[in-house]
Amino acid sequence: MVRLESRFRYSNDIVYNNFLWPENPTNKQIKLVEEKAQKVLDTRKEFPNSSLADLYDPLTMPPALVKAHQELDKAVDLCYRPQPFPNETKRIEFLFELYEKYTQPLMVKTKSKKKLKL
Repeated sequence: MVRLESRFRYSNDIVYNNFLWPENPTNKQIKLVEEKAQKVLDTRKEFPNSSLADLYDPLTMPPALVKAHQELDKAVDLCYRPQPFPNETKRIEFLFELYEKYTQPLMVKTKSKKKLKL
C-alpha cells in the first residue's frame, strides 16, 4: 500500500501486499507465494491486448489465469494454516478475525458524554 497525502492508494501491481500477512510463515512458504504471485503476473502478460476488466470478467477469465490464481490462493492459504480454506467465505471470515486481532490494540475507547437533563 502506498500513501498519497493522507489517503491510501491500491495498485494492481501490488494489491496482494495490502492484506494481512500470516504471523509466522516459513521461508519456504514465502518463496512459494512469491513464485505463485509472479506466475499470475506472467500469465496476465500472455494477454497483452486485454485490460484487467477483460481478464477478470467472471464469464471470460482465461483458464490459465484462473489456474494461476487458484495456485496462489492455495499457497497463501497454507501460510495461515495447514490446510487450504474450503471456500471463499471461510477465507474471508478468517481474514476479518485476524484483522480484528491486529487492530484491536489500536481502538481507543472514548468516554461518552453525559446528556444534560433539561
